[in-house]
Amino acid sequence: MSQFDDHDAFEAASRPSLSQRAMAPRPAPYLDGLNPAQRLAVETLDGPVLLLAGAGTGKTRALTTRIAHLLMQGRATPGRILAVTFTNKAAREMKERVARLLGETVEGMPWLGTFHSISVKILRRHAELVGDGELHLKPGFTILDTDDQLRLLKQLMVAEAVDQQRWSVRWVAGHIDNFKNRHERPSNDPRSQGPIMERIPNAPLVGVSHKVSVGEIYAQYQRRLLELNAVDFGDLLMHCVNIFQAHPDVLAQWQDRFRYILVDEYQDTNVAQYLWLRLLAQGHRNICCVGDDDQSIYGWRGAEVGNILRFEADFPGAQVIRLEQNYRSTPHILAAASGLIEHNKGRLGKELWTDAQDGEKVRLIGHWDSEAEARWIGEKIEDHHSGRSAEAKSRYNPRLESFEQELDRRSKAGLGPIEKHGYIRQAFESGEVYRNLKTYNLVLNLLQAEENTRAAGNMLGAVQSYVVQKYSLNEIAILVRASHQMRAFEDRFLTIGLPYRVIGGPRFYERQEIRDAMGYFRLAVSPTDDLAFERIVNTPRRGLGPKALQTIQREARERGLSLLEGAAAVVAGGGLSGKAAAALRRLVEQMGAFHAEALDSRASHVALAERILDETGYTAMWQNDKSPDAPGRLDNLKELVKALEEFDNLQGFLEHVALVMDAAEGEQAEEVSIMTLHAAKGLEYPIVFLPGWEDGLFPSQRSMDESGLKGLEEERRLAYVGLTRAEELATISFAGNRRLYGQWQSSLPSRFIDELPEDHIEVLTPPGLYNGGYGAAAQPFAQSSMHDRASRADVYNSPGWKRMQDRAAARPAPVHRTPITIDAEPAARFAVGDRVFHQKFGTGSIMGIAEDTLTVEFPAGFKTIKAAYVQPAATAAPDVTPDDVPF
Repeated sequence: MSQFDDHDAFEAASRPSLSQRAMAPRPAPYLDGLNPAQRLAVETLDGPVLLLAGAGTGKTRALTTRIAHLLMQGRATPGRILAVTFTNKAAREMKERVARLLGETVEGMPWLGTFHSISVKILRRHAELVGDGELHLKPGFTILDTDDQLRLLKQLMVAEAVDQQRWSVRWVAGHIDNFKNRHERPSNDPRSQGPIMERIPNAPLVGVSHKVSVGEIYAQYQRRLLELNAVDFGDLLMHCVNIFQAHPDVLAQWQDRFRYILVDEYQDTNVAQYLWLRLLAQGHRNICCVGDDDQSIYGWRGAEVGNILRFEADFPGAQVIRLEQNYRSTPHILAAASGLIEHNKGRLGKELWTDAQDGEKVRLIGHWDSEAEARWIGEKIEDHHSGRSAEAKSRYNPRLESFEQELDRRSKAGLGPIEKHGYIRQAFESGEVYRNLKTYNLVLNLLQAEENTRAAGNMLGAVQSYVVQKYSLNEIAILVRASHQMRAFEDRFLTIGLPYRVIGGPRFYERQEIRDAMGYFRLAVSPTDDLAFERIVNTPRRGLGPKALQTIQREARERGLSLLEGAAAVVAGGGLSGKAAAALRRLVEQMGAFHAEALDSRASHVALAERILDETGYTAMWQNDKSPDAPGRLDNLKELVKALEEFDNLQGFLEHVALVMDAAEGEQAEEVSIMTLHAAKGLEYPIVFLPGWEDGLFPSQRSMDESGLKGLEEERRLAYVGLTRAEELATISFAGNRRLYGQWQSSLPSRFIDELPEDHIEVLTPPGLYNGGYGAAAQPFAQSSMHDRASRADVYNSPGWKRMQDRAAARPAPVHRTPITIDAEPAARFAVGDRVFHQKFGTGSIMGIAEDTLTVEFPAGFKTIKAAYVQPAATAAPDVTPDDVPF
């Protein structure tokens, strides 16, 4: 007889069934190791969430773990999760991390990718909704690359007879890209959209204005793209947003599909990306945006920090979770960075902290000039690398990596996964275990966990008998504000044989504008240098295309001449005609004169270099180029001319460059990294040098002129990013004198220096550098501002300097205006042709007006400036008179 009673029945009923047990959420070991804030971010799955993640706080780990948690908890299938990043590399890294957390390959996540890659998929399904009554986009549309885009725009500008000597194709393309980033479609009145350009005088166009707006070119460009069944990258987002806004049924489909939305680097989104995300998130409202308003540094390419600042207003009821525990830097570095960024008004606010030891204070040092700065940094790097420095002998790194963190680093670097034993073997074979403290610590921990094996015991003994007391060159970075600053460091490192790499761009002497200028110098020194002739003969454009060059080459070959001599023969024999012949004759005459001067030992080779660049039109070519990188190229050319001062003649300089570049060839096992601050975002190094902290250079004068207080705050965020790249040591430096625009100029320390909290700064400036007014022999850091101490130094005590200071004190304080991006009122009082005055650029004429932005022709060239920063020339009284010079 059965003994089954009521108690047994209750027990059986309370036990989950097999199907329930099979459907139950699986264990979540991936949550182990998360700090409380990270875990809260992972487990808060419903509703809008803003994950405000400071530098080095593990935001990528939190984001990928959140995706894994959604899948493990069965909250959504992979096809219903939209995860957006900014780069394909970041998307691959995210997918690899999720797979590692789940212990299996992540399949079926088609909506994990970049904004553009996801928009392509959406747009191909609804392409026919783009267009007008006559033309429509088709699903098989072509995506134009940059070269195709420029060729198409050039065709349109030629048809409109736009003067391309003043208004380059790249400049127009940049404005069109900005229109699309801000989601501005072609206007119904395109003549009022964008800056105004002039047509070529006497252009064969009947009955049309001699001016044409960028908006008119934009409208024609979009029409032509439809005719070609093509889009550019800006269209991918803009067309999707247009479809969502015009077709609610289509939007509803995609809102229903994406149950959960996750966004990385939200502070870097532009207006079009913001609209795209906001429309899709209005369905389930389960959106999680990860970002840091203090690291929004890409405003110059359309990023809007306001997107992250108004997240709570856009998504009422949103939960803001702050990741503030830093795993990268020492407390002194974090405190210095936090104290600096607190001076920004437009921020949400957070306080970074760490469990790490205090470590070294942030170092601050002033130098006499930029060359001294480069020499000192080179010497410090050699001391750190050799182990001679006190910091190397007592190394402490707060970044104690686990093997999981090493796998994350490898994924980020695109190296792929590796087994523990393979990693240990690779660390020994490469010698990295003896060079890198983090590698040493990790290998030590892994071996201690496996010391029961004989091989592991032998390796452990080898590691324990060795202590890393030096820095690998791979652990050191120099972060500059502008690329032209790199030249002094590259020259110094090549001279002393210190290996280096330039991140995010070519080395100084490998840049296009430097190679072009060197081509002119080589031809001036050696008229038989045919390679140099081929490089410069049509740069800038002289109408000497491939056919003209073939004519010159044939003449030179038949008569046994150099190409320059062949060009002279072609001109003399009438082998070319018209403008091409005149341009070639002038080039031949110029190079003959330059060669004669290069041979004259009494002539200044520095002045000759300046003449070559000016008289050949090469400098003017970049001055007339409206592309964003043109000012940087001009700065590099000025830096090149400055480098000539260290040599007796052009020949010596050319030999030096050839030798040092030859020595730089080949991969090195260890290299110091040199890069701009913008390129450093997302990277980290045990030692970071931050040179050039001088007002006008950092913060950038150009950024402040064009964007006012908004630009200054972005510059401060850039400084914050630079400081938070450092793990162990951060050194800020400035120079009292720097050569800018071909002349030595005295400079004041950056205003950011006086915003650093004094308790976390160690001043290293040598005694007497500023005659006792600043440095180790000066008053304590707290008793006087940097500007006060600098102004007491002899270099700033000349009569001219005192007059400028007195006049500055008597002037009313400047009014800081935040540039307006929507309301065009500030520009309403101006018209094209008006004369205006700017404090830096002087008096100029307005050539174009776009909302609150003016395009003004100054004596120094064309500038795009906010209307709030100029005044009518008739009412302006320039504050600086000719006698107001510092010395």
